Amino acid sequence: MNAAQLPPVAPEVTATLVEGLSSRLRKRLDAAVTKLAARPTHRDGDTTTIEVDDETELRLHAPGGVVAKAEDITCGCLLAPACVHRAAAACAAPAADLAPEPAEQATPEAPGPASGTAPAAVGPDAARALGLNVAPTSGPDAATGVAADAAPGRAPNTAPDAATPHETASPDQRAAADALWSAGAAVLEAGVDGAGAVTQSALLRAAHTARLRHLPRAAGAALSVVTLLRAARSGNPSYRTAELVTALAELLGTAHRVGTASGAELAAVRGRVRRPYSPDGSLRLYGLFTEPVVTDSGHGGVRTWVAGADGRLFTVGDVAPGGAGRALGVADRAVRLGDSALTHRELGRAGLAVSGATVSPDGRLGAGKAVKAVTARGAAWTEPPLAALWGTPPAEQAARALRSTSRYADPDGTGSDLLFLDVELLGAIREPGGACLLAQCEGGVRVRLTVADDDPALAHRDNLALLAAAPGTRLRIIGRLIPATHPRLTLLACTHPTGEGTVDLGLDRLRRADLPDPSAPAHFAPPQPAGPGGPSPLYLLERRVEQTVPAGRAALGLLSDVTAETRRIRRGGLPTAAALLTALCASAAQRDRDLFGRLLPADTDGFAAYWLAAARYTAAVSESLCAAAWNATEGDQVAVPPVPVHDVAG
Repeated sequence: MNAAQLPPVAPEVTATLVEGLSSRLRKRLDAAVTKLAARPTHRDGDTTTIEVDDETELRLHAPGGVVAKAEDITCGCLLAPACVHRAAAACAAPAADLAPEPAEQATPEAPGPASGTAPAAVGPDAARALGLNVAPTSGPDAATGVAADAAPGRAPNTAPDAATPHETASPDQRAAADALWSAGAAVLEAGVDGAGAVTQSALLRAAHTARLRHLPRAAGAALSVVTLLRAARSGNPSYRTAELVTALAELLGTAHRVGTASGAELAAVRGRVRRPYSPDGSLRLYGLFTEPVVTDSGHGGVRTWVAGADGRLFTVGDVAPGGAGRALGVADRAVRLGDSALTHRELGRAGLAVSGATVSPDGRLGAGKAVKAVTARGAAWTEPPLAALWGTPPAEQAARALRSTSRYADPDGTGSDLLFLDVELLGAIREPGGACLLAQCEGGVRVRLTVADDDPALAHRDNLALLAAAPGTRLRIIGRLIPATHPRLTLLACTHPTGEGTVDLGLDRLRRADLPDPSAPAHFAPPQPAGPGGPSPLYLLERRVEQTVPAGRAALGLLSDVTAETRRIRRGGLPTAAALLTALCASAAQRDRDLFGRLLPADTDGFAAYWLAAARYTAAVSESLCAAAWNATEGDQVAVPPVPVHDVAG
């Protein structure tokens, strides 16, 4: 049985069933989930049946596609309804997010996680590390967060509700946030290996309560953590520890802020359940390019990018279950927008005149019945209004994209992670993960260009290899920023090497005859030095932050001495990082005893506070290093700007 074969189960249903088990059955729950996952499953309409054994069947009834009541899960065993099978089935199924999608969201989207907030009481040292009295940062969305056609792990784009200038969270909201903090801290204490169905159930109950208390951002973050925990424990190949680090830090950070936020900050912390589409009148749109979208969850489709006459970017997408095969097929289907007969490929090079347009905060064009659209003339990348997109200096574009991709920023739905550059190709360079294409753009900044998707069914990999055989070629490109300590993009589209038209690098395949010298082999540029200052020692703190997630607090508590690591970090100009590493490891190892010498319970809240501060700090410094790299020219020393811990832990 694959979890995807089961209908989604509402978080409160799973929590109710687990809470109803006896302590003896709770100890058997994880084993029951594993055993149930190996049993045959079949679906008939709204009912999914699992064969528990030769004589017993377990049924999940999902009217409307979601199991919304505990009574909708029934078992035929003798112990039902107090059996472990019902709870195991709920834990094995995906967690449902009952937030309704906007009516104008015409095409299906892949599911994705969200973001979180609210602290329990912490000690004074941890409070200082978290900067409790300092206003938190602000900016665009985080944790899919994953929107349907975005990369997995990122949070959905939730526009904030309005709040009066001095409004603060209600007592019920603070209590719900405290419960989320405690549940998140318990996950951090136990690690992936120890965060079984019972721990996940506590998170789901806290998420449901937060939703009822109008804290959708925090509730979504908790669901993201549960989804990633299940992926990690099931051995899902798409799971990445870094994604769970981001989701947990978003949950703890958002939960922490509920108690201290007010006004506009509180509105951002609370979030909004729905992604609203607002009227935008009449739009004259010009096609830029079309990119294939393939997610780790098995969804596939395309996203076509268009620009308005004022330079604003919009997208028209079609993403649903299907993988790379569906992405290639959908590219030649008609765009679902008004009366237009253009396919996605054609729209990427043509234009649209839209009346009655509706737009989501992240630029998605709505496809409601009132929207009218007809085909219009497009524009070349060198013609207005599109040419203006390439007129902004690369460093400014990178700063804008960083605000859009920041892992823990408040959602405001603005900005784009795309960069528009004029480059000269220098050839391929070898890296530990493979080869990438080196190019030079304005100001002498050297940019590494990588494939957006390595799936052999898509054209990205082959096209990049061909472009490596054309050093000296000048191209106008569109890429997506990859936050790194050196300028780095995934290459999405470019002008044709012959100068005629454009190339959607995931869909269109270049040929050797298209290159200036078709007989030239791939050219490898000279190795690139790490820079005068060498690589940043920040990874020494980052790896301890990540190490905690799979194995829990005990993984750091067993470390003997980190003096050598902290000394190296200080030499690299990061004294705050060194202090955080020392405090984090000391908190992990601290276990007090009572008067009789017995160990007292660990301070899970204090450890979670230090871990959160370290996670947020490393993210902020990484973003600062990325911004500095785009401002540096060849041979420049990339300095690490100071990032006070209270500015990143809020």
